[in-house]
Amino acid sequence: MTDSYDIESFYKGLVEHGLIIPTGVKGGYGRGAVFEDILARFDALVGRVAAPDGAQQMLFPPVLPRAVLDKVGYMNSFPQLSGSVHSFFGNEAQGRELSSRVERGERWDDLLDMTEVMLNPAACYPVYPAFSGLLPGNGRLVTLLAWVYRHEPSDEPTRLQSFRVREFVRMGKPQDVLEWRDAWLQRGLAILQGLELPTQSDVASDPFFGRAGKMMAANQRDQRLKFEILVPVISHENPTALCSFNWHQDYFTSKFGISGADGSLAHTACLGFGLERVTLALIRAHGFDPKTWPDAVRAQLWPQR
Repeated sequence: MTDSYDIESFYKGLVEHGLIIPTGVKGGYGRGAVFEDILARFDALVGRVAAPDGAQQMLFPPVLPRAVLDKVGYMNSFPQLSGSVHSFFGNEAQGRELSSRVERGERWDDLLDMTEVMLNPAACYPVYPAFSGLLPGNGRLVTLLAWVYRHEPSDEPTRLQSFRVREFVRMGKPQDVLEWRDAWLQRGLAILQGLELPTQSDVASDPFFGRAGKMMAANQRDQRLKFEILVPVISHENPTALCSFNWHQDYFTSKFGISGADGSLAHTACLGFGLERVTLALIRAHGFDPKTWPDAVRAQLWPQR
C-alpha cells in the first residue's frame, strides 16, 4: 500500500474489499470472512508461541458483575469508557409507555434501570475473583480470548467500541511476574516483527479520567508499569498500540485476597494482543488481499500442514 496515512481512504478500502461491514455505529462495524480469517490465523500463531508455557484456558462472557468493577474502582478511574447494561423492570402500563415513546421517536431511557452487569472493559478483570485465596508454589498462568467494550466512538478504524483481545494473566511472586511480563514484551516484538510490521515499544499509561488521572498516568509511566508495542496504521507520528504489557503489582491481589504459597500478597501482570488492531496493521502494511502478502508472512499465518 501507499506510504501515506489517510484514515478515510483506508476505511473506504476496507469496506470496498469486504473486510469490514458498516453498521451505522461509530466503532461498531462488522467483520467480513477474510478479516476474520486473518484475525484467527494471528491468534493461532500467538497460541503456538505460547503453547510451551501451558497456560490454563478460561472463557468468560462479555458482561461482568457490576460488583467486580466497583471493587476494582473502575468507575473512579475510567468512567468515560464504561458501558452499563440497563433493562426494563416496569409493569404493563410502563411497558405501553415505553412502546409509545419508541413509536413517537422520543427518548425512553428513563424507563430502564441498571442490571447487575456491565460490559467488560478489560479482558483480565473476570480472572481475579476466580483465584481468591492461596496460589500454588509456581503461581498461575491463564489465557483467554475476550470481547472488550470501551465507549470510544470514532470514525478511525482501529478505535473500536467492541473488540477482541488475546489475553495472558500471570499471578505469583513479584520477581517471577515482572520477569514474565518483560519476557513477553520481547516475544511480542518478535512475533510482530516476524510478520514484517514496523514495530517499536514504549512506556505507556492508561487513559485515567480527570485531573487526578493525569497524576496517576504520570506515576504509571514513572514506575514503568505499562509498555505497549506500537505500529503505524493510521498515522506515522502517532502509531497504534497493538498490544500492551501491564504489571499491576499487588493492586488486584489486595482487592481479591490472592496470596502466594508463603501467604504474602501475590503480584499480577497481564498482556493483551488487540486482535482487530493487529489484523488492521497487517492489512495496512501488506495490502487488502492476503493472497498478495509476502511469502514469509503468509507462511507464518497459513503454515503448511
